[in-house]
Amino acid sequence: MLSKLKKSPILKWFLRIFLGLFVLFILFFTSIYLGMWGEIPSKQELSELQQNKATQILSNDGKLIGKFYIFDRQPIQFEDLPKSLIEALIATEDVRFYEHNGIDNRSLARVFFKTILLQDESSGGGSTITLQLAKNIYGRKDYGALGIVVNKFQEGIMAKRIENIYSKEDILTLYFNTVPFSDNTYGIESASMKFFGKHVKDLAVEEAAVLVGMLKASHRYNPRIFPERSRLRRDVVLTQMEKYGYLTEKEKEKYIAKDLVLNYKNYSNKKGLAPYFREQIRKDLSNVLDTIKNKDGENYNIYRDGLIVHTTLDYKLQSVAEASMREHMANLQQQHEDSYGSRAPWLTNDAILKDAIQRSKAYKNLKEDGLSETEIMQELQKKKQMELFEYNGTVTRQASTIDSIKHYLKFLNSGLLSVDPKDGAVKAWVGGVDFRYFQYDHVSQSKRQVGSTFKPIVYTTAIDNGIEPCTYYSGRAVTYKDGWKPTNATSEEEDEDLNYSMKYALSHSMNTIAVKVLLDAGIPNVVEKAHQMGIESDLPEVPSIALGTAELNMKELTQAYTSFVNSGRPSTPYYITKIEDGAGNLLAEFKPSKTKEPAYSEETREIMVNMMQATVDEGTATRLRYTYGLNNDIAGKTGTTQNNKDGWFVGVTPNLVTVTWVGSDDHRIGFRNTRIGQGANSALPIFGKMMQKMNADEYFSSITSARFKQPSSEVAELLDCEPTKEDGFLKKLFGSKKDEPAEIDMDQPVKEEKQKKKKGFFSRLFGGKKKDN
Repeated sequence: MLSKLKKSPILKWFLRIFLGLFVLFILFFTSIYLGMWGEIPSKQELSELQQNKATQILSNDGKLIGKFYIFDRQPIQFEDLPKSLIEALIATEDVRFYEHNGIDNRSLARVFFKTILLQDESSGGGSTITLQLAKNIYGRKDYGALGIVVNKFQEGIMAKRIENIYSKEDILTLYFNTVPFSDNTYGIESASMKFFGKHVKDLAVEEAAVLVGMLKASHRYNPRIFPERSRLRRDVVLTQMEKYGYLTEKEKEKYIAKDLVLNYKNYSNKKGLAPYFREQIRKDLSNVLDTIKNKDGENYNIYRDGLIVHTTLDYKLQSVAEASMREHMANLQQQHEDSYGSRAPWLTNDAILKDAIQRSKAYKNLKEDGLSETEIMQELQKKKQMELFEYNGTVTRQASTIDSIKHYLKFLNSGLLSVDPKDGAVKAWVGGVDFRYFQYDHVSQSKRQVGSTFKPIVYTTAIDNGIEPCTYYSGRAVTYKDGWKPTNATSEEEDEDLNYSMKYALSHSMNTIAVKVLLDAGIPNVVEKAHQMGIESDLPEVPSIALGTAELNMKELTQAYTSFVNSGRPSTPYYITKIEDGAGNLLAEFKPSKTKEPAYSEETREIMVNMMQATVDEGTATRLRYTYGLNNDIAGKTGTTQNNKDGWFVGVTPNLVTVTWVGSDDHRIGFRNTRIGQGANSALPIFGKMMQKMNADEYFSSITSARFKQPSSEVAELLDCEPTKEDGFLKKLFGSKKDEPAEIDMDQPVKEEKQKKKKGFFSRLFGGKKKDN
């Protein structure tokens, strides 16, 4: 019988076919092994695995603020992996992980017979953790019809090499550092931080099961999008852990009974905490890293080299600042829109709208494509589904590009900068209301008129030059050369017969007196003092700078105010302390700027702090007391610019200086009236709300409980005078508006009366020195 089979032509043909297929298989495998289908990483290359790693931005207490990455990945060590996470992975993906050498032959046999021959899809796959690691690192290429076979063989070869190079612990670490999750997230640490807001070492068992469950199909089991589906998959993982002895049945049931609770943290450059600050960090890093070389002599890359950037930002304060800004701006925006009604400039001003349209990216693209003006406008008026920003949540609706431009023209914007006055360390940075839709940073990029927040610089110069704080100035408006006549917010009739101390005039932000003080101090002296205090922009030597017509950057204004609580020395804002590589090696370190010389005397500083405290206690910023109930030691200054274009507030406490600004991105659109647009209503509430939240949290006690040092007895005496004083009897009797000059030469100083409340009767009667009003 056997001899007949050997002579059988059918058997001969079968053997020949089998031998031929075997030879073809060997040749095919050899061609893959030799790299003819694509180079396979050598053992040397595999031993030096280097994956793109996200650069981390950390707050001053080490909390993650954000990341820069191509793929969101943060590497970790094996010691950081909780036991339950490893057990969940092995029970679900590769139960014989510790027994095979990269390829699980038993699993492959099961897949061949059950899945392929018997079509039993429940039998599972044959891919091991090591095979998945090879795929995660090098991906798969398209080789046409044979692609899946070629890729599988390549991964098998790599898996064998990986097992020969690395220990099982190393393989698990590499796997968890490279495995992809939902939302463009790579690596278990990034996934843990994104979905649960905690480091992987702190994951609970049921949370670890959620993340492992996502590996089967990262989008399908995304807990953010499909929570119920993700929970069911989590329960499968927990059941597998019980099946293979990692959990008892009681433990499994306990974890299955728990709700799926996320603490989602999106570290997108346009979302999350401090997006404007992070964008500034990105810009600065590009410049800094150009000067630093790695061990290979190449520049570091912020998107792939896993750098660690330590900053001065206070995570909690930044959160409080952003929340305060958003709460207030939502309310102010409604006031703004209601005040204009149907006559809003973003709806009715053709010049503003036309200019906004022509500056839009959509218009410029169509123009470059050669379309005529008529064709461009037709395209821009076409409706489409569009996502639009609103404070109560983004809305999606049918709108044209022109509708969108009108929509965004109506929005006010805001900026906030808080620094430690002792060294300039930035503690909070809010560049706008929402980085996704308004990417212009009003902290670092914007220059606006600063209004009355410039007045303390004027008064500082005057006092430092010997003008006493109890010098009295008439509140009467004066016409200067070229017909310029600054007035106060109150009526001229109410002010004209009174004389005001400098303290009262500053705290009540009297424009008429600010200009007179400027001229007495000398415009060149004020400009010089401003530069000594940290103002870097060029200042026009004109009387209107007393009212803040100069356009300044928020950082330089903040710098100037730090001098009031830093012994007269301005502190330059800084925000990066050091940069490290992924292993913690120091690459660059940054210190506060060297201490500058005092810009003015200690006596002047004490006087100015006292005068700005009066702004809060009895002047234009009193709503901090009666509306927000703040009892903290606060000095400050409100500011409102011409035609209500900008609102400002500077809040000064012993350990924190905060500047807030509110206005429209389009300079031509201001507030409808001063009631809404004044700094006390538009910008001050952001600071007020922020301080309220800080007062409620013991964490901020070093700021909220700080007290200003009491002024010396000499300074107290200099400040000891009545806020207002009427003209003397003879002045009232013989003085007249007719005697007032039509113009005052701005090159000549204004001689004002220096008078204290403790002067004698005849001094009060005759009014002392003659005044030019």
